[in-house]
Amino acid sequence: MAAILRCVVRRGLTQLSAPSQRLFGSTSFVMFGDEYGSGAGKGGGSGGSIRDAGGSFGKMEAAHEEQYFRKMQAEQLKSLKSHHDEEIRHHEDAIRRHQEAVNRHKKKISFLDKAEKK
Repeated sequence: MAAILRCVVRRGLTQLSAPSQRLFGSTSFVMFGDEYGSGAGKGGGSGGSIRDAGGSFGKMEAAHEEQYFRKMQAEQLKSLKSHHDEEIRHHEDAIRRHQEAVNRHKKKISFLDKAEKK
């Protein structure tokens, strides 16, 4: 009887405290009912004509939707990891260049100290 709020999707990565939470751009939506694909529910709202009908097609469509969001989240996480790897390489290169500059300046100072002592 009571409609159960299943998931609210927000922009960006969400805290995955329940398996029903998903990640999807800037779209927000709410699913009602006891089971994915079981129909529209009492709270109004619609998941499309196949989802409204419920039954095995609704459940299959819900499963495909879940699979799509899991795949999209995995791609986003892979992209984020790749971005961080690139950032790490960039900063390591900067560290190496700065260390070389420090060593050059130390050599110059050493050379100037030797020239000053003569």
